[in-house]
Amino acid sequence: MTGPAVTDLRLRRLGPHLAALELERDGPVPDPEQVDAEARAAFADGVHRVEAEVPVDRPELRRALQRAGMRPEGISRGRGSGDGHGGSRDVTRLARLADDPPPGTRAAFLGVLNAALPTKRLIAQGLVRDEAGAVLLCELVYKTEWDLPGGVVDPRESPAHTVLREIEEELAVRLPPESARLAAINWLPPYRQWDDALLCVYDLGVVPDIAERAVLEPAELRALHWRPPEELDGHVAPYVARHVRAVLAADPAAGPLYLEDGLPPAGR
Repeated sequence: MTGPAVTDLRLRRLGPHLAALELERDGPVPDPEQVDAEARAAFADGVHRVEAEVPVDRPELRRALQRAGMRPEGISRGRGSGDGHGGSRDVTRLARLADDPPPGTRAAFLGVLNAALPTKRLIAQGLVRDEAGAVLLCELVYKTEWDLPGGVVDPRESPAHTVLREIEEELAVRLPPESARLAAINWLPPYRQWDDALLCVYDLGVVPDIAERAVLEPAELRALHWRPPEELDGHVAPYVARHVRAVLAADPAAGPLYLEDGLPPAGR
């Protein structure tokens, strides 16, 4: 088994503080130590960022650059040329900054690993009921199906904070922090144009006057509706109806449910 090849690496200056590592589309995998030496020479010459683009079907090349301290930053669709049939190619963008920890150190390893690990989409929603047991649903401006109030969890934000923040932002109603009781974690498989995600469903209890108190954010919501659990079908996505009914049927004393696509794993 042979190691990485010593290749004729070239750095192309893109600006006063930016340089790009030029790699042959299907060429040999460079030695990480050689890449590191080129990057350090560029930093000594005033460059602050060295970047590279690697076809997504060349994982061995991406790993070599990661060993040289370059961190993956995302995929650029169709940016690369030459898929073998005259079309475009998806590429992974990687970069190393002058003040990044040097390769071989623990800090560099953790920084690259953190950038390379997958990121799961996380959603937080709240289950609000009236005194008759009807469920509060939001009619959204950007999709036809109604949904529970809530939204996507921001980076470094707790899902419990998210659900209360979203209700305050979109309904102008502030609920106390202690009202957010985790009722279920629902893994959602890919659905239509969406990738898979984890959905935290919080039981926010009985708040019968929330619709009257609400001032809707017009860029997000058209209206609020109360619907009994048996009338959710046709208004919400199928997985929403499933996890709402699972939560309402569960014993709260047993703790939060784990669901997949709205059902216990054994029921899928």
